[in-house]
Amino acid sequence: MSPPLGPFRKIGVWQTAFLGDAVLTLPLIAALKTAWPGADIHFFVRAGLEPLFAAQPELSAVHGFAKRGSDRSLAAAARLGLSLRGQGFDLWISPHTSLRSAFIAALSGAPVRLGYDRPWLSALAYTHTVSRDFDRLEEIERLMRLLLPLGLPLDLDPVLPTPRLVLPGPDLEAARAWRAGRPGPLLGLHPGSTWPTKQWPLQFFADIIARASASGVATAVFGGPGPETDLAARIIAQAKPGPGPILNLAGTLSLPGLAAHLGLVDAYLTNDSGPMHLAWAQDTPVVALFGPTVRALGFYPRGPGSTVLELDLPCRPCGLHGHAACPEGHHACMLTLTPDLVWPVLAAKLIR
Repeated sequence: MSPPLGPFRKIGVWQTAFLGDAVLTLPLIAALKTAWPGADIHFFVRAGLEPLFAAQPELSAVHGFAKRGSDRSLAAAARLGLSLRGQGFDLWISPHTSLRSAFIAALSGAPVRLGYDRPWLSALAYTHTVSRDFDRLEEIERLMRLLLPLGLPLDLDPVLPTPRLVLPGPDLEAARAWRAGRPGPLLGLHPGSTWPTKQWPLQFFADIIARASASGVATAVFGGPGPETDLAARIIAQAKPGPGPILNLAGTLSLPGLAAHLGLVDAYLTNDSGPMHLAWAQDTPVVALFGPTVRALGFYPRGPGSTVLELDLPCRPCGLHGHAACPEGHHACMLTLTPDLVWPVLAAKLIR
């Protein structure tokens, strides 16, 4: 192993992908803080995610980047990169393979810049690169590989690193007060997804709610504003109510508030989505429904309380993400994963 680099005083971690990707980056951030406890660590995330990490103790600041909005252009990336140059970053880490991310890294002025070795332009943007080793490793381990050039000991066995998500106090207090008024088992359910093909059918979610309610289990339906709020209302309207109450929280919570509530349910049923990572990172028992994507891609909920349900089909996976419509036209990965297969697994986590 090469001698350690550093010490570092100001570190930038660039992770402007989706919500789940940002959560999966927390073990890397924790390792940096352990190695250089006096360093200021700045986390750059997709705009809108900043409040989720505002209380993360390893971080000195969280910055939003509107990669799909006002910061979309290469000119905006150049402005940001040049503005970073005078801010004294001495270590810059980026797990992205895009031209924009490489451009910002190169302009940052950090004397040590770490990234992946593909595509070829990475050699121009980063001072040190590593192989992502996508086919062999899970995503957290792929991210941790970025620390190898620093000379840090990264013995990942036998205990695999997991995210430690720390939420703002007011959101935790509000969630605890909400939970205190609801004794008994509580199922959390999140039916939404950015990609339509990752979404389990509406009527299947309604079936699960009906089974939970008939068993005396309360169900809290979560979702973001807009389409997910409408989706939650339609699912609840189809669910046959029983003794267990059905609570609609879709569109009512901030992102940190959602995370705080997910940390207090007894089990959580979810598509492969960002909120899935908010739940398992807090040790909430999770049942995750994987259709277009597969567990083997490495972006799945870890830990003994997490279960991934998926079917062995020759068309899976059909991509790293989902699609607007099934490429094969049948969507068997979700339609064949019926409530009869899901409910017994979920009930084992809820009814003991």
